[in-house]
Amino acid sequence: MRRLLLLALFLLAGSPAMAQQQLKAIASFSILADIVSQVGGDKVQVATLVPAMGDAHVFQPSPSDARAVAGADVLVSNGLNFETWLDRLVAATGFKGRRIVAADGIRPRPLGDHHGHDHGHIHGGHTHDHGHDHGVVDDPHVWHDLRRMQTYVANIAEGLAAADPANAAYYRQRGQAYAAELKALDAWAEAAFTALPRAHRKVITQHDAFGYLADRFEIDFLAPQGIATDAEASAEAVGKLIRQIKRQRVQAVFFENIINPRLIEQIAKDAKVRIGGRLYSDALSPPGGEADSFIKMYRLNVERLIAAMRRDS
Repeated sequence: MRRLLLLALFLLAGSPAMAQQQLKAIASFSILADIVSQVGGDKVQVATLVPAMGDAHVFQPSPSDARAVAGADVLVSNGLNFETWLDRLVAATGFKGRRIVAADGIRPRPLGDHHGHDHGHIHGGHTHDHGHDHGVVDDPHVWHDLRRMQTYVANIAEGLAAADPANAAYYRQRGQAYAAELKALDAWAEAAFTALPRAHRKVITQHDAFGYLADRFEIDFLAPQGIATDAEASAEAVGKLIRQIKRQRVQAVFFENIINPRLIEQIAKDAKVRIGGRLYSDALSPPGGEADSFIKMYRLNVERLIAAMRRDS
């Protein structure tokens, strides 16, 4: 009888019901999902709303997204009005878990303050600054500045610790280790860009997602579509950009992973320059792809930018 009782206790201890439950986390988009995974380790089960290669600017949540949010313990978002659809989704689901806003405490880069230039764009014959149509005051694409990303990692680690106090030390330790990786990556990127002449640090991309990278390493990014991917570049704005490419002999022309490359291909053809390839702006590649983690994405972007800029030096 005693043996049977001990056997029963052993089996119960090893059953899923008795095993420690993973924290269920939902991240708003794939870059955040990877960072939550890096900090959360095997204590957190992570899913994402906007998938890999997806565009958060135009994302439309589905009923399955609403169900996923409703069943989550933690919801991690970027903030800075990046996910304009998220508050409506949360209100519709009755979500009762903990919300973590990764950009809390960040001093954001104001739009239109890019190296002292006004980066308003012309759409449909009218001039708008970046925030006019979308209610955006600050640039939400903070993940392109690894120094500011230290705050993202700390916010996520502390948010997970608050949601799961029993594993608080685990999340903080992993957060500190991951932050150190990002700090080393930033130092590598700084050395790579500093080796290039400042005059050759000019890049054309589809939308203005790289302002933090531009400020960090003194790069001039020019974009025909402005801050949001749902804006259409006018013929006047495109023509002006092509003339600027020719005048300044810009060789670093890229399309982005979340946007149809047709516009950039036409600009490159008309300006008679070669496309440098794909940059990852707002999303990772699918699992197994070339940029399926935030660190891989950042390193790949820097390597491609450097290669294109060297052609111009």
